[in-house]
Amino acid sequence: MANKVFSAMRPSGRLHLGNYFGALENWVRLQGQYECVFAVADVHTLTTVTGKETEIIKPNTREMVLDWLAAGLDPGKSLLFAQSQVPEVLVLHSLLSMVTPLGWLLRVPTFKERVRQMNETEENVSYGLVGYPVLQTADIILLKADRVPVGIDQVPHIELSREIVRRFNNLYGETFPEPRALLTETPSITGIDGVAKMSKSLDNHLELAATAEETSKRVMTMVTDPQRQRRSDPGRPEVCNVYSMHKLFNPGKIGYVHQECTTAGIGCVDCKKLLAEGINRYLSDFRTRRAEMAANPGFVDDVLADGARRARALARETIDEVYQRIGLGTLHG
Repeated sequence: MANKVFSAMRPSGRLHLGNYFGALENWVRLQGQYECVFAVADVHTLTTVTGKETEIIKPNTREMVLDWLAAGLDPGKSLLFAQSQVPEVLVLHSLLSMVTPLGWLLRVPTFKERVRQMNETEENVSYGLVGYPVLQTADIILLKADRVPVGIDQVPHIELSREIVRRFNNLYGETFPEPRALLTETPSITGIDGVAKMSKSLDNHLELAATAEETSKRVMTMVTDPQRQRRSDPGRPEVCNVYSMHKLFNPGKIGYVHQECTTAGIGCVDCKKLLAEGINRYLSDFRTRRAEMAANPGFVDDVLADGARRARALARETIDEVYQRIGLGTLHG
């Protein structure tokens, strides 16, 4: 029951550099240290994606999981599956919802923020959006995970999961480990606009699976030092997002870039060309692996089907235990 990691991503399609450095790189590292479970949170997507828009979920799932596998997630080391293919998580979600006070959910800051973003009143949002943290808790504890890799801003979400688990255990006996945050420090990747965090919705991202030519073209649009108007003007690396990304992709050239920028030895165009070369070099092996996997149309589906089969075997044990503790008998005969 101890030392098992759980994390998940909503299927947004191809991932970008912010996703990689914000989560995926850490996932690959964790699978060498812990027993890991990584899920495609496709049911969570239904809280904001409805109607015909749901047609994008399956193709987005395949694209995202291709990125996972190309980045180094190993189905032989980690358990990978799509949430919707393990229906026991929905059973556990329903049972946990019976013991979770509504007030806890309405106080979640991200719920209020999401309502604001949707331009809706609280009376018009779906129960699924309100109960999002309950489903998230079910995801974590279904396979008895006790650690969730998050940044410091996500700790309140894990604390709510702990409260839900604690309440269930107090009512029905010790059943689940209380999940705790596995704090991770990840570099914050600013988008090509130089202002906001890299995001697909803002179209300021650099996709991992883009071609070298596509990446170079996007990098050339990046915002640099706004005060540097002419090639002969000295630059200010400390305020330039291109320079900050050189630290990740051209660490051996960072001194050269700083010197040449501050003395106007190179212009912003040259600086961005150098960055594009660094990013493409960094992603070269990833892109080769991804292309090889993508050449087999059924590869991702097979990986997820096998993961779902293994996850369901474990999930059935959990649900049978929960049913017995609550007094419902046994779900699986």
